[in-house]
Amino acid sequence: MKKILIIIAVIVVCALPLISSYNGMVKDQESATTALANVQAAYQRRADLIPNLVETVKGYAKHEEQTFTEVVNARAKATQITLNAEDLTPEKMQEFQAAQGELASALGRLIAVGEAYPDLKANENFKDLQVQLEGTENRINEARMKYNEAVQNYNQSIRSFPKVLFAGILGFDKMNKFEAAAGAEKAPEVKF
Repeated sequence: MKKILIIIAVIVVCALPLISSYNGMVKDQESATTALANVQAAYQRRADLIPNLVETVKGYAKHEEQTFTEVVNARAKATQITLNAEDLTPEKMQEFQAAQGELASALGRLIAVGEAYPDLKANENFKDLQVQLEGTENRINEARMKYNEAVQNYNQSIRSFPKVLFAGILGFDKMNKFEAAAGAEKAPEVKF
């Protein structure tokens, strides 16, 4: 009977680090996937604001149809691409970031159209939408930073000892971070 108790005690002592490691990796992975969902929510908020901005500007600048079309098309493309934490490859992350970059560029052109029309620039609805978009862009940036921090914690967790011994076996793989969009290192050129 003593031998059985000793064997059970040894098994429990050996299993505790494995259980603790597994639970820690699950917690870190869930933090990262929640942060990813928050990033997507921030992008969705921007996509939801765009139709209001487009309609407001459209009322004042009817002949800027190409700009509106570009914004609408970029929004449609950006909202079609979603990220799934279960299947988050570097290629899918790049495709998502490229679509969001196109949308941000189109929005910049739309805001420039608004700035070119003094009546529109003074319109309260336009001002409110600009403030909302600026706030949304800040939320997107904040959500992306929090996601990258959560991914960093998760990746450090699964790559540190003793968790590194169990991570691959238990299905915990390294996650990808958001990176700056291509061309982001160049400051935008502003002309009046």
